[in-house]
Amino acid sequence: MQIWIDADACPREIKDLLFRAAKRTQTKVTLVANQKMSFPRSEWIDSILVPAGLNVADQRIVELVAPGDLVITADIPLAADVVANGAEALNPRGELYTSANIGERLAMRNLMDDLRGGGEITGGPANFSDKDRQTFANQFDRWLTKAKK
Repeated sequence: MQIWIDADACPREIKDLLFRAAKRTQTKVTLVANQKMSFPRSEWIDSILVPAGLNVADQRIVELVAPGDLVITADIPLAADVVANGAEALNPRGELYTSANIGERLAMRNLMDDLRGGGEITGGPANFSDKDRQTFANQFDRWLTKAKK
């Protein structure tokens, strides 16, 4: 079991929470990004630097993820690829993507993308909040508990 972080867009406070959990639970955490990332020294935490480019980090995560792993990402198409590989994905706001819900989430994402492209919807998601952080922490804890059994 390993945790992969789509690190370029992951909020710092989520990464910090994952770093603490990696040490506490002795679970491997790997950041994947196209820029250098700072992280605490630990045998449980490392990073992979990929070249800049569209979806390069996502492709690397898909290549490396294995069944039973968890990927932290807000990218729903990446989450769909991860789930297709037998893993699960958790977004920084605490929504867990599984084989039971990823099809619906991907369809909704595509619909919203079409609506934004047509100018019918403007703006993006709300700012990341303390409630989002807490929801993530709770869902991550449930996932860890289940995965460690």
